[in-house]
Amino acid sequence: MPSPASISATELKRRLDAGEALQLVDVREAMELDLARLQQPVIHLPLSQSETWIEQISSLINRDQPVVVLCHAGIRSWQFASWLMEAQGYEQVLNLQGGIDAWSVSADPMVPRY
Repeated sequence: MPSPASISATELKRRLDAGEALQLVDVREAMELDLARLQQPVIHLPLSQSETWIEQISSLINRDQPVVVLCHAGIRSWQFASWLMEAQGYEQVLNLQGGIDAWSVSADPMVPRY
């Protein structure tokens, strides 16, 4: 079974700063986005509301572009990234190791920790 690779917050920041076209998928809840969010645009797909978006997944996330999935600590995002690969056949999927919390510590201290 395919498994998503991990990407560190510093590596993700480096790739975003270099202008790499990455799709950022945030699976946290709306209230979590209100607490801390990336400055870059994200595709927001809260896991608790999967019934509202699951049927449109292939139109929401481009298969031909790398996907980076994030959550608070990296656990929910890893589960979603694994599902994208195993059940939906996506190939270029990365999980943000340590989630938005690691991003706050290592990549952008302006993003609050919670």
